Amino acid sequence: MCGGFTCSKNALTALNILYIVVAFILIGVAVYGRASALVTNLPIIGGILACGVILILISILGLIGAIKHHQVLLFFYMLILFLLFLIQFSIACACLAVNAKQQEQLADQGWQQVDNQLKEKVEYTFHCCGFNKTTSIIEEFSSGNDSVCLKQTKVCCAYNPDPKCQCPSCMQKLQSTIDYAFKLCGGIGLFFSFTEFVGVWLTVRYRNQKDPRANPSAFL
Repeated sequence: MCGGFTCSKNALTALNILYIVVAFILIGVAVYGRASALVTNLPIIGGILACGVILILISILGLIGAIKHHQVLLFFYMLILFLLFLIQFSIACACLAVNAKQQEQLADQGWQQVDNQLKEKVEYTFHCCGFNKTTSIIEEFSSGNDSVCLKQTKVCCAYNPDPKCQCPSCMQKLQSTIDYAFKLCGGIGLFFSFTEFVGVWLTVRYRNQKDPRANPSAFL
């Protein structure tokens, strides 16, 4: 019978194995989002990464509790998993709700926090100059980084006869990548957060079932 003890045990065990796979997916997506943005210090993506790491640890706890039918482990597993569901659901919704203006503000904060060496790396990688159009020239020349802008302008305008040609800002180059990272993190986080809710429900059900092979007096 599918609603029996053995079925619930197998289902919970399989679900925790799925959580481990999901956790690695979340970690991979968050790492990709950070690597794509390079200089943007995005705490929301960091939250997705943290959820992935925590989910691995919780999955191991759930596997042990499911295999041994340990009441205490299952209780803490259920409690922590529910809290993780709330956190991941909130972060995923925040990722999907962030608009282009907010993305630019977050990216600007990240750009201001990094050193000139990393800024130069981004500019060389994406052939851009400064963060945005309004601060590119002022920022680069005030920081003594004008040589980088001049070099990148030669690359960007090599086939452009316009003497006023300039490299685009790095925000222009990174906008689509940052937006994609937010949407990807939010979509995956939102989808898999509901599987955690299913895990909580299944744990409650499994915890209240008696093991037919165990001593009845051993059931807590």
